[in-house]
Amino acid sequence: MDIFVQQIINGLVLGSMYALVALGYTMVYGIISLINFAHGEILMVGAMVSWTVVTLLADSGLPGWALLLISLPCAVVVASALNFIIEKVAYRPLRSAPRLAPLITAMGMSLLLQTLAMIVWKPNPKPFPPLLPTEVFFLWADGPVITITQILILVTTVVVLAALLWLVNKTKLGRAMRATAENPKVASLMGVKPDFVISATFVIGATLAALAGIMWALNYGTVQHSMGFLPGLKAFTAAVFGGIGNLTGAMVGGVMLGLIEAIGAGYLGDLTGGVFGSQYVEIFAFLVLILVLTLRPSGLMGERVADRA
Repeated sequence: MDIFVQQIINGLVLGSMYALVALGYTMVYGIISLINFAHGEILMVGAMVSWTVVTLLADSGLPGWALLLISLPCAVVVASALNFIIEKVAYRPLRSAPRLAPLITAMGMSLLLQTLAMIVWKPNPKPFPPLLPTEVFFLWADGPVITITQILILVTTVVVLAALLWLVNKTKLGRAMRATAENPKVASLMGVKPDFVISATFVIGATLAALAGIMWALNYGTVQHSMGFLPGLKAFTAAVFGGIGNLTGAMVGGVMLGLIEAIGAGYLGDLTGGVFGSQYVEIFAFLVLILVLTLRPSGLMGERVADRA
């Protein structure tokens, strides 16, 4: 029982990070029907910028939480600016092109960002310092544990997701986003500026990805230029799993995928008699993707590209 509860905690933490990245995928797809495969690299850039700021201020004498608070807006600003430029330079000219063109461009941007990051930050993995206290809390005596970093990840994710739902459903920008997703031409006739809305969507998605990147670095204690590829691919799987284009579906898909991976890692060896160990846990995300695309292509919660404003 203790092991099961511990894996649930690990799965919720992992799923929270997947959910934040999946929201970026699903928001962009919901408005312009584009899968931004460079989104995982935005997560990487956020983590690397945070590491750079923390490293530069390491001898300042500031406490870890202060370094985290300083590095967070730096990472968000750089990631948002980068995603804004990518949208304007790489995707906007191809909006009227066949679907394959922006898809190939997105894959090319992913490889380009990885290469540039390797040049800027070098290819070797770098340790991310523990900025928060490392003490653990037992849920009960000698039972499963949870760290301060994991608590922060869970609480931050809940707050951010609630704020995003409020933004999309209750604000003027949110109504403009939903109107643009429904019909950009009609929305422009009603006074909405589709280019601004799309750019804002990319900026919001980059903010979530940068936040997830810092969480990833805090949780696993290491960063490198290729760290965003696999989380980005799994977050895309989570978005499809929950229902691409549906914000709630992205959240549910991310959390469920994290739980599936964590529970699979804890019990895969026992279930297969030791043939497969936890190192094979990566297969679960792609098995889920295959099953969803085969049995329910619209995802668990169906596709809802937009509600009428």
